Amino acid sequence: MGFVVGIDGPAGSGKGTVTKRVANKIGLINIDTGITYRCIALEVLNQNISLSETEKIIEIAKRIKITIDNTPKTDIVFLNGKDVTKDIRSKEVTKIVSQVSSIKEVRFIMVDVQRKLAEGKDVIMEGRDICTYVFPNADVKIYLDASIEERAKRRYKENQEKNIDMTYEEVYENIKKRDENDKTKEVGALKIAKDSIIIDTTSLSIDEVVEKIINIIKQKIEIKGDQL
Repeated sequence: MGFVVGIDGPAGSGKGTVTKRVANKIGLINIDTGITYRCIALEVLNQNISLSETEKIIEIAKRIKITIDNTPKTDIVFLNGKDVTKDIRSKEVTKIVSQVSSIKEVRFIMVDVQRKLAEGKDVIMEGRDICTYVFPNADVKIYLDASIEERAKRRYKENQEKNIDMTYEEVYENIKKRDENDKTKEVGALKIAKDSIIIDTTSLSIDEVVEKIINIIKQKIEIKGDQL
């Protein structure tokens, strides 16, 4: 097993942006676990399946093929061979992804996928339950947080840059509902691991957060005597 950095936190806390930058700076492979659930949500929409049709959603999770092409700037996501990088960030997918990921059988299937994506590699992996469930023995555990207002502002700005049509109010309500759902999931709930280092990013710049995380990783490497 390689060196694993786990970063958990709620939507809009900066996990995606920060992990990509950290990965590029110190040579880790970035894996966004949320991508796997968004792919399932997209396929649910593509097949016009209701959220109440749990068995059909589980079958989608079992059969779809997800591949991620990691590039320095972004992750290019392929669902069954098709580039869905933009599609999985749509308003429609965002509205249902938390409910889809709350299905415990889907969670089990995707956690296995996520572990295989990281197998034998030096990775930085972000999500909701990396440090508590996916990789409870991660070498470095970090929990990023921020106020809901700041998180909504960041996500709204990100959506504008990606030409995703959502108002600030819609983004705020989506994040609020996502927080409530993520914290009460039967499996993979959003929790802070006992040995996670908490970083409140509300008043920090991206560069400041990146620097803090890199310093934490370097300290851990020195303690273990490892090399990336």
